[in-house]
Amino acid sequence: MSQTLIGILMGSDTDLPVMSQAAKTLKQFGVGFEIEITSAHRSPQRTSEYARTAAQRGIKVLIVGAGAAAALAGVVAAETILPVIGVPMATSPLSGFDALLSTAMMPAGVAVATMAVGEAGARNAAILAISILALGDAQLTEKLLAHKQELERSVREKSERVKAEFKI
Repeated sequence: MSQTLIGILMGSDTDLPVMSQAAKTLKQFGVGFEIEITSAHRSPQRTSEYARTAAQRGIKVLIVGAGAAAALAGVVAAETILPVIGVPMATSPLSGFDALLSTAMMPAGVAVATMAVGEAGARNAAILAISILALGDAQLTEKLLAHKQELERSVREKSERVKAEFKI
């Protein structure tokens, strides 16, 4: 794996099954990452320190997952100038709707790109992070183009299977 360029943060180890989808996607693209559990509420100093020092460690983009009040992405964005991509978690009785709103509704000047709730959001956060890195990396651009072609091929194959099932 290459240099560590992405930081994946989550508020709790219960977020790992979802956030592992971001890690798996980054691995598929050969993008180096680090992963940490830190909480906006339970470990605010640790969270602040991580966010303030991420760029110095070579991190270029942060992917942040949190549920319920979902303050983590906003707190991280307040402490860094790096792009922050939020992944809301469905960990509360509101099935992630609260986390989605908390992640999306940042005050002006504290930007958090907000993905979908759950695994699709984690995968898309990784793809967005890779897209940001690809602006200055021709190899990543090629990998993204190949990824798009694979998505198209997959849909075409599924369509052909459906047609075959109905003998169309």
